[in-house]
Amino acid sequence: MIFEPRAADLDPVDVENALLRAALGDYCDEAAILLLITSGHWLPQLQHAGLITIDGDVEGEGLWAHINWPDLDEAVRIGTIIGRSSDHQVLRAAASIADGHPVDLGDLAAGLDRHALTLVLAAIAHAAGSHEPRSITHAPDGVPHPSDRLPPLVPWPQPSPR
Repeated sequence: MIFEPRAADLDPVDVENALLRAALGDYCDEAAILLLITSGHWLPQLQHAGLITIDGDVEGEGLWAHINWPDLDEAVRIGTIIGRSSDHQVLRAAASIADGHPVDLGDLAAGLDRHALTLVLAAIAHAAGSHEPRSITHAPDGVPHPSDRLPPLVPWPQPSPR
């Protein structure tokens, strides 16, 4: 009998890659996954709590994975996954960006430490596509042409040590 791979059995880097592979091209999904990866806190817990599902090898590109966003609130409520207040706000922000979970932005922002705030701002900027724009130059005849790529509005900081 062949068993499907489980996230809990995979190397954390393989799980990150599978999540990013599945999110690629959807700025909101990318932003939420990058937020959790860069925070350094949640992915190992989600992985071991069974809240990441491996979708298998899609189109020969390698494993794809997704987070079971609807199950996060219950996992936090019963203590399956735990974190500091700021960590919880990061998780809430990721769930909102990826899956539309409603959040009160004032409440969310008030509960973030400086590092977490930077991460959430970078995630929102990424979800909005601020990492893709190019500056526009105009030729002598007035025709606009894309020029150099602009930096992200809020760049992602380096990941926290694990």
